[in-house]
Amino acid sequence: MDRKNDPNPFDDEGVNPFSNGNKSTGSKFRLPKLASDALGFGRKHDTTDDIPLDTMNDPKKKEKELAAWEADLKRREDDIRRREGAVSRAGVPNDDRNWPPFFPIIHHDIANEIPVHAQRLQYLAFASWLGIVFCLVFNVIAVIICWIRDGDVKIFFLAVIYALLGCPLSYVLWYRPLYRAMREDSALKFSWFFLFYLLHIGFCIFAAIAPPFIFHGKSLTGILAAIDVFSDHVMVGAFPGSFSVD
Repeated sequence: MDRKNDPNPFDDEGVNPFSNGNKSTGSKFRLPKLASDALGFGRKHDTTDDIPLDTMNDPKKKEKELAAWEADLKRREDDIRRREGAVSRAGVPNDDRNWPPFFPIIHHDIANEIPVHAQRLQYLAFASWLGIVFCLVFNVIAVIICWIRDGDVKIFFLAVIYALLGCPLSYVLWYRPLYRAMREDSALKFSWFFLFYLLHIGFCIFAAIAPPFIFHGKSLTGILAAIDVFSDHVMVGAFPGSFSVD
């Protein structure tokens, strides 16, 4: 059967196969031409952009970008400093914990918050507070040695109580009021400081003498306690006797 002369159903390009049974050649459709309308951000589909690949690895361009980034970072740091300065001038204290640096537990910034003429006195007060902390810790160590010798656990617990209460209370009752009084020039805080610092001095004198009132005074490594222990054991008496008063 010869199929060469069979009509090609695809010869009539304009015939609409989806027409409703209308076989007339008049019902034709044509595909719309692609118009060169604007695509994207106003670019035509037939346009091309040349992107030089050399700029991707241009060291000068990277240096410019890095310099711009550093300038922006410096501008932000200056803005933060100006805001902090405005806050401090407005009288709003910043009490963020920053000391000691490895484990911040208190706020302490003498160089930036205390007036220049009062910084030396504040440093001396800070050394005084650190001194009482050191003495109370040393007292615990010395009492442990005496406890091992005498076997009286009560003096050890008393020494621990002195250290646990003395360190934070000395900071809260007199050092922090002095710090804030220096920073804010407050007469009320100065009065609070003088009151409790006198109590601090009285405790230091009591600890240095260590009178035999509480367990024969051996819970504090003072002079009388050292003499009492020294009469029995030279080395044990010499170690507590080296306790120094702040």
